[in-house]
Amino acid sequence: MSKIAIVTDSTSDLPKEEVEKYNITVVPLTVAFGSEETYVDDGKDITAKQFYDKLKTAKKLPTSAQPTPADFMETYKKLFDEGYDSIISIHISEKMSGTLASARGAKKQMEGKDIEIIDSLNVHMPCGIIVIKAAQMAQEGKSKEDIVEMVLQMRDKVKTLFIPKTLEFLQKGGRIGKAKGLVASLLEIKPILTIESGEISQFKTTRRWNQAKKELINSLKEMINQPEKATIIVSDSDNKEEGDQLEETIKQEFSPKQTIRAEIGVIVGTHVGPGAIAAVFIEED
Repeated sequence: MSKIAIVTDSTSDLPKEEVEKYNITVVPLTVAFGSEETYVDDGKDITAKQFYDKLKTAKKLPTSAQPTPADFMETYKKLFDEGYDSIISIHISEKMSGTLASARGAKKQMEGKDIEIIDSLNVHMPCGIIVIKAAQMAQEGKSKEDIVEMVLQMRDKVKTLFIPKTLEFLQKGGRIGKAKGLVASLLEIKPILTIESGEISQFKTTRRWNQAKKELINSLKEMINQPEKATIIVSDSDNKEEGDQLEETIKQEFSPKQTIRAEIGVIVGTHVGPGAIAAVFIEED
């Protein structure tokens, strides 16, 4: 039986317990506050709480940087040295980051090695839930071909709705995607955003924060056909109280198959900003 390693990057924001449970390898990005403060997004160099505290007082927005091809080569070589036969490397949408290009660059320099690089077309837990499923299948002894096929199918099925407190961070970070038309109304609306074709897109527009939260729940009711087959992930960026409230509402309204509580991490938080809440879901057959 082939031994398959599952690799992702830190923008998937996987909870630590999921990483450990399914033996997932995470390649970290980095975040920098100016030229003198650079942190590795590994949960040790800087925690999410420390990051958001710094973000709230920063005079300039921090910048993020993808891993280098050398970073991926080091990771891949280590896994092969540990006895893995194949690697499936699943990453943030290439429309949002150069991470995928670095992974591909590493693969090119490792001819003869069985490495599959996949664009998740997502970021944060929409990517993370795909990675978790791939790791589950790897632990169950499924073939590389079956896992890859699942990933390609699942990336189109996972859905995301999120509400940023402000569009300022997405705009300045260049991650506004297809929602560019919202920028002129930054101070007048509270949009619900989603991810389509690998980039941020406008889903619905509301006028107030509480209205946006209610509309998010109403939208989930329209989108989820069989709650008993749904896994729903609730996350927030330094907004635990409202994230917990959203999770409780979702449990009461949907009674889903599974709920996962996650945190919008350092890299995604650089672009989303503090205060956001999100719901990610997938219905499995």
